[in-house]
Amino acid sequence: MENYSLFFVGMVACLISFASATPGIATFYTKYVPSACFGNQDQGKMIAAAGDALWDNGTVCGKMFTVTCTGPRNPVPHPCTGKSVNVKIVDHCPRCPSTIDLSQEAFTIIANPVAGVINVDYKQYA
Repeated sequence: MENYSLFFVGMVACLISFASATPGIATFYTKYVPSACFGNQDQGKMIAAAGDALWDNGTVCGKMFTVTCTGPRNPVPHPCTGKSVNVKIVDHCPRCPSTIDLSQEAFTIIANPVAGVINVDYKQYA
Protein backbone atom coordinates (compact mmCIF):
# COMPACT_ATOMS: atom_id res chain seq x y z
CA MET A 1 0.00 0.00 0.00
CA GLU A 2 2.89 2.35 0.77
CA ASN A 3 4.19 2.03 -2.81
CA TYR A 4 0.79 3.10 -4.18
CA SER A 5 0.76 6.15 -1.90
CA LEU A 6 4.22 7.19 -3.04
CA PHE A 7 3.20 6.68 -6.67
CA PHE A 8 0.06 8.78 -6.16
CA VAL A 9 2.03 11.63 -4.55
CA GLY A 10 4.51 11.55 -7.44
CA MET A 11 1.71 11.70 -10.02
CA VAL A 12 0.06 14.65 -8.28
CA ALA A 13 3.40 16.50 -8.15
CA CYS A 14 3.85 15.98 -11.91
CA LEU A 15 0.34 17.20 -12.67
CA ILE A 16 0.84 20.33 -10.58
CA SER A 17 4.09 21.03 -12.39
CA PHE A 18 2.46 20.71 -15.83
CA ALA A 19 -0.63 22.62 -14.76
CA SER A 20 1.40 25.68 -13.80
CA ALA A 21 2.88 26.08 -17.29
CA THR A 22 1.36 28.74 -19.57
CA PRO A 23 0.60 28.06 -23.23
CA GLY A 24 2.07 30.42 -25.79
CA ILE A 25 3.74 30.80 -29.16
CA ALA A 26 7.48 30.81 -29.85
CA THR A 27 9.55 32.08 -32.76
CA PHE A 28 13.31 32.70 -32.98
CA TYR A 29 15.73 35.50 -33.75
CA THR A 30 19.45 35.75 -34.51
CA LYS A 31 20.76 39.23 -33.52
CA TYR A 32 21.23 39.31 -29.75
CA VAL A 33 23.12 42.55 -29.04
CA PRO A 34 22.10 45.22 -28.24
CA SER A 35 19.13 44.18 -26.11
CA ALA A 36 16.42 46.19 -24.34
CA CYS A 37 17.40 44.79 -20.93
CA PHE A 38 21.20 44.66 -21.06
CA GLY A 39 22.28 47.07 -23.81
CA ASN A 40 25.53 45.92 -25.40
CA GLN A 41 26.33 43.30 -22.74
CA ASP A 42 26.40 39.82 -24.26
CA GLN A 43 24.14 37.48 -22.28
CA GLY A 44 25.08 34.27 -24.08
CA LYS A 45 22.98 32.11 -26.38
CA MET A 46 20.29 30.64 -24.11
CA ILE A 47 18.23 33.81 -24.20
CA ALA A 48 14.87 35.14 -25.36
CA ALA A 49 12.95 38.30 -26.12
CA ALA A 50 9.55 38.79 -24.50
CA GLY A 51 6.55 39.54 -26.68
CA ASP A 52 4.16 42.28 -25.58
CA ALA A 53 2.01 39.86 -23.54
CA LEU A 54 5.01 38.86 -21.41
CA TRP A 55 7.02 42.12 -21.42
CA ASP A 56 5.15 44.00 -18.63
CA ASN A 57 7.16 47.24 -19.04
CA GLY A 58 10.44 45.36 -18.66
CA THR A 59 9.76 43.71 -15.30
CA VAL A 60 10.51 40.37 -16.96
CA CYS A 61 14.12 41.41 -17.79
CA GLY A 62 16.59 38.88 -16.42
CA LYS A 63 13.88 36.36 -15.45
CA MET A 64 14.47 32.71 -16.31
CA PHE A 65 11.92 30.55 -18.12
CA THR A 66 11.66 26.90 -19.07
CA VAL A 67 10.14 26.53 -22.54
CA THR A 68 8.80 23.30 -24.07
CA CYS A 69 7.51 22.80 -27.61
CA THR A 70 3.96 21.41 -27.61
CA GLY A 71 3.23 21.28 -31.34
CA PRO A 72 3.22 22.89 -34.78
CA ARG A 73 1.58 26.15 -35.82
CA ASN A 74 2.18 25.60 -39.54
CA PRO A 75 2.41 22.66 -41.97
CA VAL A 76 5.80 21.42 -40.69
CA PRO A 77 4.91 18.02 -39.21
CA HIS A 78 6.26 17.01 -35.79
CA PRO A 79 8.60 19.97 -35.15
CA CYS A 80 9.16 19.22 -31.44
CA THR A 81 12.29 17.43 -30.20
CA GLY A 82 10.74 16.43 -26.87
CA LYS A 83 13.25 18.55 -24.93
CA SER A 84 12.85 21.71 -22.87
CA VAL A 85 15.19 24.68 -22.73
CA ASN A 86 15.95 27.23 -20.01
CA VAL A 87 16.31 30.81 -21.24
CA LYS A 88 16.89 34.25 -19.77
CA ILE A 89 14.74 37.16 -20.95
CA VAL A 90 17.12 39.81 -22.30
CA ASP A 91 15.06 41.74 -24.82
CA HIS A 92 11.65 42.98 -25.91
CA CYS A 93 10.01 41.93 -29.15
CA PRO A 94 7.37 44.62 -29.70
CA ARG A 95 4.46 43.62 -31.91
CA CYS A 96 5.92 40.11 -32.23
CA PRO A 97 3.60 37.38 -33.46
CA SER A 98 4.85 35.28 -30.53
CA THR A 99 4.75 35.26 -26.76
CA ILE A 100 8.44 34.45 -26.52
CA ASP A 101 11.07 34.95 -29.21
CA LEU A 102 13.88 32.47 -28.51
CA SER A 103 17.48 32.69 -29.66
CA GLN A 104 17.98 30.42 -32.66
CA GLU A 105 20.18 28.17 -30.51
CA ALA A 106 17.47 27.79 -27.84
CA PHE A 107 14.73 27.21 -30.44
CA THR A 108 16.80 24.48 -32.11
CA ILE A 109 17.00 22.56 -28.83
CA ILE A 110 13.21 22.24 -28.59
CA ALA A 111 12.13 22.25 -32.25
CA ASN A 112 13.17 22.00 -35.87
CA PRO A 113 14.06 25.58 -36.89
CA VAL A 114 12.41 25.00 -40.28
CA ALA A 115 9.09 25.24 -38.41
CA GLY A 116 9.80 28.91 -37.62
CA VAL A 117 6.86 29.22 -35.22
CA ILE A 118 5.61 26.66 -32.69
CA ASN A 119 3.20 26.21 -29.83
CA VAL A 120 4.93 26.09 -26.44
CA ASP A 121 4.37 25.87 -22.73
CA TYR A 122 6.52 28.21 -20.68
CA LYS A 123 7.08 28.57 -16.97
CA GLN A 124 9.12 31.07 -14.98
CA TYR A 125 11.59 29.62 -12.48
CA ALA A 126 14.12 30.96 -9.95
